[in-house]
Amino acid sequence: MIRSFFCIVLLIFGTRAALAETDLSTDSSTDNYTLDIGIFYANSDSNFIATSPKTGGTFPIDFEDELLLAEEQYLPYFEFTFSFNQRHSIYIDWKSLDRKADTETVSQDFILEDIDGKDYLIETGSKLSTELNIDILRIGYGYDIWQGTHYAVGVSVGLHAMFIETAFKGTIGICVPDSSLSSLCTNAVATPEVVDETLTAPLPDIGVYGSYEFYPGWTFDAHAQYFALKYDDVDGSLVDVRLGVEAKFCDNWSIKLAYNYYDVDVTIKKTRNVGNIEQRTFDYNINYSFTGPMFAVSYVF
Repeated sequence: MIRSFFCIVLLIFGTRAALAETDLSTDSSTDNYTLDIGIFYANSDSNFIATSPKTGGTFPIDFEDELLLAEEQYLPYFEFTFSFNQRHSIYIDWKSLDRKADTETVSQDFILEDIDGKDYLIETGSKLSTELNIDILRIGYGYDIWQGTHYAVGVSVGLHAMFIETAFKGTIGICVPDSSLSSLCTNAVATPEVVDETLTAPLPDIGVYGSYEFYPGWTFDAHAQYFALKYDDVDGSLVDVRLGVEAKFCDNWSIKLAYNYYDVDVTIKKTRNVGNIEQRTFDYNINYSFTGPMFAVSYVF
């Protein structure tokens, strides 16, 4: 995922260079690139839908409570902005949440359904290693509606996507369900690892932002972004509100300290047809939230 982020950055560099060569008349005195590298503190709550091998019914399993993944941790983030023609900007934002934990004894039987076309059985008492990696990539466009010597206010529109990878390692069986669903695991053999990769379709967000230089080299920044959408098998929402101060400490370099409320809640539903019955399989519900300070170093070039 980090590779994808830098590929997009390089694409913007190339696009800008091409535009500069084809339109030398454009005033580029205010054009610049800004790269922020920082850390924030995240709080996560996530679960998936599993199937009971005894009844065929479904129930949620919590990644944090049941499988012991960390709920809170410090995480990196990257933000790249290209500002051009005085009022316009393109931004890319990337956040990552990678977690891994070992469960010595699984407390209940469950089946992971329809992952790579197979069903997998995890039985009570098994030792299980679980990994859940979530990346959130956003790209968008901003336009300054009002500008002054020391302030700017604008609106933004963008898209964001979530990349989710789940891996289970341990004592895991491969199941062969029959058409009547009366016996979901009549045949099981050992397998070392189960990996599921899911990508949400790009989801839109809209926002407002503003900045005010209240003292030379000191700027107050704020932004708010929002989206809510239910489409096909994805039901999600995003709220991002940030208030912060940027202090320039030398040419092209500054530090940023902000207070951020950030919440992503996405449900991804998966189904398949067994006979004439539509059956829910490996659903995700991901809540990825953060309320607290963020710190970053910023470089403008």
